[in-house]
Amino acid sequence: MHTLTLPEPIATYFASEHHPEALARCFKADAILKDDGHTYEGVDAITAFLAAASVKYNATTVPFDMEDNDGFHVVRAKVTGNFPGSPANLSYRFGLERGLIDSLEISV
Repeated sequence: MHTLTLPEPIATYFASEHHPEALARCFKADAILKDDGHTYEGVDAITAFLAAASVKYNATTVPFDMEDNDGFHVVRAKVTGNFPGSPANLSYRFGLERGLIDSLEISV
């Protein structure tokens, strides 16, 4: 079985999905997250969104593939939770800067 090795801030992001305080430490202060047609700017807005989504969907995310694409790390993950269409495979497009997440775009 192949073990997926993720860059540190990305590994921490997935390991901390239900811990907003830990998630906040993964992002730059001025990071941008895009998900489901919405844009969240700044670590406070991002962690508030992720905390609310965690409570609402109680999702578990398991990364299974990663590729580098134009300087971004694109992670594919199986997401299982309380939402229509669960489980679903989603793409997470991470931009990293100085050991932190600078941008994240989540898509189907």
